[in-house]
Amino acid sequence: MSLNLYSTISDKYNSNSQKIRVLTEHWVNEYIYCPSCGNNVSEYKNNKPVADFYCSKCNEDYELKSKKNKIGKKIVDGAYSTMIERLQSDSNPNFFFLNYDKNNLDVINFMVIPKHFFIPEIIEKRKPLSQTARRAGWVGCNILLETIPESGKIFYIKDGKEESKNKILDDWNKTSFLRQSTNLKSKGWLLDIIKCIDKLNKNNFTLSDIYQFEKYLKLKHPENNNIQAKIRQQLQILRDKDYLKFESRGKYKLR
Repeated sequence: MSLNLYSTISDKYNSNSQKIRVLTEHWVNEYIYCPSCGNNVSEYKNNKPVADFYCSKCNEDYELKSKKNKIGKKIVDGAYSTMIERLQSDSNPNFFFLNYDKNNLDVINFMVIPKHFFIPEIIEKRKPLSQTARRAGWVGCNILLETIPESGKIFYIKDGKEESKNKILDDWNKTSFLRQSTNLKSKGWLLDIIKCIDKLNKNNFTLSDIYQFEKYLKLKHPENNNIQAKIRQQLQILRDKDYLKFESRGKYKLR
C-alpha cells in the first residue's frame, strides 16, 4: 500500500480543495478494503447523498472525511438535522477518516468508525450561520471523535504505520454485536460502559473498578436509581457477546 496521495489525476484541477477531494477518493478506491468482509471497496460513480464508497460483497456503505495534519478531537460534518435523522435510519453509513501531511501529501492516519458507534451524543450542534451568510440560519454539526470508544476507532494506518488486515477484520467483528441494539438508549448504555473500561487502560479489571464510574454514569443517566445493577447487567451483555471474558467472580478480561 502506498502511503502517498499524489496522482496525476489531480493536475487538471486548480482548487486545492478539489485536488484533495480527488486524491483522497482515488487513494481509498485504490487501496482500501471493506473492514467487514475484506473485499475491496468501490467508489459510487454518481455522488450518493449519504455515502462515497460501497462494498459489493456485503453492501456496507462508507462516507469519507479528510483532514490535513492532525485528525483532532472533532470532524466537521454536514447539516445537524440530517445527521440526527440518519442515526435513526438504515441509510447511515460507516465513516472513513483520513488525515494527511499537507506538505508532502503522505497519509498519516486512516481509520474506520463503524456506524453502530454513532449515537446522538457524539454529534455536536454548531451555531447557525449568520444572517449575512449565503445559507443564513443553516445549522451544521461536528462529529466528536473523543467521545467514541477506542474499540470504535479501527486504524488501517496509525502514525504512518500500516496495520494487518487480519487485525482490522477482527477489530470490526469484535463490536458488530452493537448493531443488534436498535434502541439508541440501550446502545448508549453499552457504549458508556465500554468507554469506562477504556479509561481503566488495562486488559484485566474488576467489578469494583467499574463501580468507580458510578457518579459519572449517574450524571449521564439521572433517571436510573440503581447504577450498580445496571453496570452488572451491561457487563453481562458484553460477556455474552464475547467482548469480555469472565475470569472469576467480579473479575473480567478484555478479549
